[in-house]
Amino acid sequence: MTVKEETMLEKRLIELSNLAYYRGIATFSDFLNLNELNILHTIPKNMFPARFETFGGYDLSERQMAAFLPDALCFTYPVKILHTFPVNKRFAENLTHRDYLGALMNLGIERCKLGDILIEEKEAVIFAKEEIAAYISENLSKIRHTQVTVHIEDTADITYAPRFEQIKGTVPSIRLDTVLSAAYPLSRSKLTPLIEGGKVFVNGKLITSNGYHLKPGDIISLRGTGRIMYEDVLSETKKGRYLISIKKYI
Repeated sequence: MTVKEETMLEKRLIELSNLAYYRGIATFSDFLNLNELNILHTIPKNMFPARFETFGGYDLSERQMAAFLPDALCFTYPVKILHTFPVNKRFAENLTHRDYLGALMNLGIERCKLGDILIEEKEAVIFAKEEIAAYISENLSKIRHTQVTVHIEDTADITYAPRFEQIKGTVPSIRLDTVLSAAYPLSRSKLTPLIEGGKVFVNGKLITSNGYHLKPGDIISLRGTGRIMYEDVLSETKKGRYLISIKKYI
């Protein structure tokens, strides 16, 4: 993202907050990626007259939209779930995230109108802005060589719990680099350029320090690799190392 694009995003988010505050209505951004969410969280809070919160359709969503809210206002996020099934499951291909996203892009859908795309065996759950849900449902009929059908659902109608692998390992300290090295087959020397290069986010905020101290429940996203949750220290060894528990989302 260029400096100009960052500035434009900051102005847009502040405009949405002002609109919510002065008109007394809820306003919503498009879906924001990790970089854009980091920009949102680093804008000084006094620039937002209306408070905001973020939501992506389910707990632990990576792509989220921001809602700017006047006080004591009831609202519903304009997010719909597009449950996508193969017409004939027996002959369906094993489609990837890239396959689904490519098919949606071919319909002329902008990426910012789409949230996470979750794949479970032959089916997928696509989070999308309400304004484009019907268009996708009516027009997304084929992904690669697989015929599909799409059902629109409200976010209240689905409970999605990401699958994860439980990992335990010992580390010398609860630093960002040591916890990541316990979760992924990467040495700390290989993780350093990734962290310093802006590839790692903790709870949606960009972290560029290897020594960042993690807290129980922190969600760490390594762009292009995946996400983990640092759970807690289970015990301490006689040599002063820590046995920790990690959830690695799959």
